[in-house]
Amino acid sequence: MRGGRSTLILVVVFLGLLGYYVYDSRQPADPAVDEKPKAFTVEADKIEDLTVKAPSGETTKLRKGSAGWEMVDPAGTAADQTEATSIAQTLSTLEIQRVIDENASDLAQYGLAEPKIEVEFRASGQKTATRLQLGDKTPTGGELYAKTADSKRVFLIASYLDATFNKTPFALRDKAVLKFERDKVTSLEIARPKDTLAFAKEGSDWNLTKPSRASGDYSAIEGVIGQIQSAQMTALTSTDAKDLKQYGLDKPAVTATIVSGGGRHTLEVGKPSADGSVYARDATRPLVFTISQALATELDKPAADYRKKDIFESRSFNATRLELTRDNVTLAFEKVKGTGENASDKWQLVAPTKKDVDSSKFEAALTQLSGLRAESFVETTPSAAFKTPAAIVTVKSDEGKKEERVTFGKSGSDTFAARAGESGVAKIDTLAFDNALKALDEFK
Repeated sequence: MRGGRSTLILVVVFLGLLGYYVYDSRQPADPAVDEKPKAFTVEADKIEDLTVKAPSGETTKLRKGSAGWEMVDPAGTAADQTEATSIAQTLSTLEIQRVIDENASDLAQYGLAEPKIEVEFRASGQKTATRLQLGDKTPTGGELYAKTADSKRVFLIASYLDATFNKTPFALRDKAVLKFERDKVTSLEIARPKDTLAFAKEGSDWNLTKPSRASGDYSAIEGVIGQIQSAQMTALTSTDAKDLKQYGLDKPAVTATIVSGGGRHTLEVGKPSADGSVYARDATRPLVFTISQALATELDKPAADYRKKDIFESRSFNATRLELTRDNVTLAFEKVKGTGENASDKWQLVAPTKKDVDSSKFEAALTQLSGLRAESFVETTPSAAFKTPAAIVTVKSDEGKKEERVTFGKSGSDTFAARAGESGVAKIDTLAFDNALKALDEFK
């Protein structure tokens, strides 16, 4: 009997503990348990002055103005907004991982007798600045010893923050090689000793105007403009270069000029530097800096790389008329609007005779024709290629608002295409051209 009573008591105790566990586990965690104290009570957007001393001893002073962060020392120039903002935000959220000593008598053991990094800041309304000092990493490498200049209290902060605060003047300056408004760019010129490429924006299209006139490859031209705009200095060589010859900038290898918003912005590219980058300068500033070899290579591309590769701008869905002339015979096709409810447009042969054609098959043939692309461009072609053209194609599109005329010629096994109003000739795939003509021949 006594054993049964003991068992009952144990069951009751177990159920009680189980109920408490279930109740306790369902309670929300206290956020204050894991919350670490902040090192400073300051809002990032209220910080107006920053001074950063790097391990090299270089000191940078930044000040926030109406246009953002500016570097006031060592040189009056714009600051890297991302880097400066990152430091301010990190100071405002900096957490003390643990206090090591409230009144340290030997700062040298923490690397704080002569701090490796110092970050001084002043917020709006403050008369005096606050200075954060950083010393060595802990033996495990996961944390940094730190203190403020007006206290001997040593505490720990996360070691990864070293990368945020360890900044030289070069790291904190605006490193953009050229400043301009991208959406207001109207022209680009790339001058090299061997040639000059010029591009003009006409409406929403880019056209090549030098060395010859041709339709431009929108993506390629916008791409090089974007690379110039986003290009960053890889190093600052001189803040006031007097002898440009030593950098190959007395006679630049490339001079890229962008017109944007009525202003001219010029980047001059010189010779390669010892580290594999390339010397360059903004023509309006006395600086000489280096840029990546990749940008220099981009600016040395031939004109053909910036030409539109599509032989036709029109496509099967927006074409409204096609004329194909071969062997002195012209076939003309027109898209006729459908009538009645839910009627669809259809294609008709309108010359030399008139008849309906299978619209889906005809549009498939048009797709083959409009898909022809240049494999390369040549300024001169074999004289026999266009003496007797293989075909002359005229396409109207966008309700007849646009017209393009292309003459095709053959020389041996090669096929060439010449767009009306453009210099140079495209070499195209012969098999693709023959297949496109074969597909259109079915509708005679």
